[in-house]
Amino acid sequence: MKINRKKMVEYKICKRCIMDTTSDPNLVLDDDGVCNYCRNYDRLINANEKNKKFDNVEHLFEYMKKESKDLEYDCVLGISGGVDSSYLAYLARQYDLRVLAVHVDAGWNSELAVKNIENICKKLDLELHTLVVDWNLMKELQRAYMFSGLANQDVPQDQSFTGTYRIAAKNKVKFALNGFNLQTEGILSNAFQQTAFDWINIKDVYKKCGRGYGNINKFPHQSLFDEYVRYPLFHRMEKIAPLNYVDYSKKHAIEVLEKEFDWKYYGCKHYESRFTKFYQETYLPQRFGWEKRRDHLSSLVVGGEMTREEAIAEISSEPTTEHTKEEEKNYVLKKLDITQEEFNTIVSMPYTDGSEFKSIKGYKDKLRKIGLIDTMAKKRREKIDREYQN
Repeated sequence: MKINRKKMVEYKICKRCIMDTTSDPNLVLDDDGVCNYCRNYDRLINANEKNKKFDNVEHLFEYMKKESKDLEYDCVLGISGGVDSSYLAYLARQYDLRVLAVHVDAGWNSELAVKNIENICKKLDLELHTLVVDWNLMKELQRAYMFSGLANQDVPQDQSFTGTYRIAAKNKVKFALNGFNLQTEGILSNAFQQTAFDWINIKDVYKKCGRGYGNINKFPHQSLFDEYVRYPLFHRMEKIAPLNYVDYSKKHAIEVLEKEFDWKYYGCKHYESRFTKFYQETYLPQRFGWEKRRDHLSSLVVGGEMTREEAIAEISSEPTTEHTKEEEKNYVLKKLDITQEEFNTIVSMPYTDGSEFKSIKGYKDKLRKIGLIDTMAKKRREKIDREYQN
């Protein structure tokens, strides 16, 4: 369904964070002036504390090492050169985990990201496997999304990163670490988002909006079968976010990385990818009026990393110059074989809620109806409890 690109609503802003009606036209404020994202953040933090299977990160890593003692590696870690994955690599090595580091090169690496990865892996003595995505497939899938009317243009990159699990399975690794953490990432507008992990949806977007190049099944991906059967049951692989087991501070992480590894910050969250930099700085504001930094800063405010006043001051300043943004836009458009005229059409077209594309949701609903998904999730939880207690 096509939707009006800029829904006219009364401007509102949260009194606790800086989420507003540009981030989500349907933002809900309670009687205290606090938004639904803040309240959901609190629920997620409380649920995370309640549902933790381990007392702390040390016990988590002890469990992983015990379970992997007869294997070559204790875990696989996807590393992008960004703050979270770089710090997680540092943390894992502090506890002497045998880490298989994997970098998925989707064709958008900044030079800074590449250098950060090199420095981290060299200093930590990490074995690095690099999965280079077929650029022609990546290009055509990225183009298809640009012309689809869908808002989340980072789907192709995010889906490609699941190639890490294939490498983990090939090397018989039981634990896949990721750098997600609720404390600094717990707020993200869902007004203009589509999941990046719906392979059925991705294939349909490619079919309907792409130019028909190549076999999309050769693109690194995770199917419904992979998610619920292949990895958890056949390979007994568990996906874990260790940063949720520590008092994680992004400021502290950056200080450590800069001091220990000559690591360089790239300006904003996920700007280690040149496409994401263009997507967040140019595409989203121009098309939706959505400044994604607002979401990221709001997470830091409610997580205690910065004050609301500091976040407002930062969001009021431009992250880069107009000249730099124009250079980045021209770089991306040229690489994707999109003309300026085509881009003007893209950013002025109505966006879609995605209902005209096939989705994994119907299949998941059927599996939940018969209890299969819940049963598998329960078995995984019981397995962790049983093995940890032993």
